[in-house]
Amino acid sequence: MSVSPFDHPLLSALTGDEEVAACFSVEADLAEMLAFERALAEAEAEEGLVPAEAAAAIASAAAQFSPDMEALRAGVRQDGVVVPALVRQLRHAVGPRHGEFVHFGATSQDVIDTSLALRLGRVSTILSRRLERLIAALDALNARDGEIETMAHTRMQAAIPVPASRKIRSWRDPLHRDRQRLARVEEEIGVLTFGGAAGTLEKLGDAAGPVTHRLAQALGLHALPRPRHSERDGVTAFASWLSLTTGSLGKMGQDIALAAQSEVGEVKLASGGGSSAMPHKVNPVGAETLIALARFNATLVSGMHQSLVHENERSGAAWTLEWMVLPQMAVAAGAAMLTAERLLDGLSFNARGARA
Repeated sequence: MSVSPFDHPLLSALTGDEEVAACFSVEADLAEMLAFERALAEAEAEEGLVPAEAAAAIASAAAQFSPDMEALRAGVRQDGVVVPALVRQLRHAVGPRHGEFVHFGATSQDVIDTSLALRLGRVSTILSRRLERLIAALDALNARDGEIETMAHTRMQAAIPVPASRKIRSWRDPLHRDRQRLARVEEEIGVLTFGGAAGTLEKLGDAAGPVTHRLAQALGLHALPRPRHSERDGVTAFASWLSLTTGSLGKMGQDIALAAQSEVGEVKLASGGGSSAMPHKVNPVGAETLIALARFNATLVSGMHQSLVHENERSGAAWTLEWMVLPQMAVAAGAAMLTAERLLDGLSFNARGARA
């Protein structure tokens, strides 16, 4: 049993996405945090801030590190974030000779936000790939059924006959624009967060800039002139994109659900859901799921906009809200894309003379 439909033993069949969810797992998060600590030590060694043998010891310990999860949980309960407890354990693993150089000059938010940036990059790649498949599937549907005559509806009333391509392109073109938007959003999320206690990197002195650039290069992220600890517009833009994209898919789902009604019969579904009481029914489960996921993300995106409001240089409350909302939105978007792929596989428009 789970309080979330995304990992519920049963409901996840509708709303889950294991590939996207894996990017938000504790294993993925800790792996990227350790990658940050390893890359930080190596960058600082290159600039002479820590001994080279200390960086090597940190890299070796991080590669073999097995955290005490209960101690990490206790640390989160006390500190609100996992990093202080994680750093204590990693320092112990490195040993007393070099342990003091672990996490030198960094702060918890540097580690957490950089880990998120790395994982959101993977999410973006997954979703981009799926968008391309959906666009191709709609192009194929248009090539096959685009000339079939169907009825346009305005304000839920029959309007005039139009080719099916009129509807198909209204599903396909927003996804194409969503794909273009994603390329711009990726620039906002693929950034290194590194600023130390209050964003000034005061412990690094003149080496702050060179270490930042070395660290960003090692992790495959963009270096910024200064960190954005309390500037959450980039990650919120990604959340807004998730809502826009699920909304585009929800519109397609709504159209298909209406067109598949028994008394309309403009489209045929390859398969549908059955009824425990009415065996003659073929319920448009996939289309309905797209609608529900679109409405879910449209609801949650307001929470991400609330998380923009950080007081001063860091807010524990706004930051925690972001952690609660963003993973669900990403999984919902991923599930919507998988559902849309299955829905389009076998969907066909009925010629007017062939309708019941």
